[in-house]
Amino acid sequence: METIRVGAEDRVFVLTGAGISAESGLATFRASDGLWEGHRIEDVCTPEALERNPGMVWEFYSARRAALKNAKPNPAHFALAELEEKLGKRFFLCTQNVDDLHERAGSVRLVHMHGELLKSRCSAECGTAPVVDRMVYKDLSAVGRCTCGARMRPHIVFFGEVPLEMGRIQQEIEKATLMVVVGTSGSVYPAASFVHWARQAGARTVYVGPERPLNASAFTHVVEGKAG
Repeated sequence: METIRVGAEDRVFVLTGAGISAESGLATFRASDGLWEGHRIEDVCTPEALERNPGMVWEFYSARRAALKNAKPNPAHFALAELEEKLGKRFFLCTQNVDDLHERAGSVRLVHMHGELLKSRCSAECGTAPVVDRMVYKDLSAVGRCTCGARMRPHIVFFGEVPLEMGRIQQEIEKATLMVVVGTSGSVYPAASFVHWARQAGARTVYVGPERPLNASAFTHVVEGKAG
């Protein structure tokens, strides 16, 4: 068992990816055949897909919501929540995952840069805030509408859209003295750039995951193994 030492003055930035949720039984974002749960990404995770076939998009994300009901946080989620409790404001968590497993484990100081599965927002982007939505829709006609009249969409950052809270994320990276990246392949940008930003700011960088990430050379330490 390798130890990641956190000093009394360290500010820790944690980035998590699909690998940490996979240990809770949730499918990783993209399999080796380029499909996600049997679907082409272009058919379920782009603005064009939503416009072309909103029923298919909602069917896909409703199935993800149903799967999430049976998933539970694993030891890695709880360990990060415990670290946050000890460090307080010196801890910040950014996740690429859209599930709520970090919150269920007790994490509070976090952002979901790719959105949240259990929320919906206006498809017309009228400015209305996203709302909590745990419904598993069987039919597009059951999907609610915004106060402006537009149909709601999953609160998910699709390919081609800008990740959420990038300004805050950059500020937290600049303040960090230690970055810990857990369970992400280093293939999805801009998240794959975070380790480079942290190194430029002088932070130590540690990777934890079952296999070496594509950006392994950017880390000062690589720990291969399950995050849990």
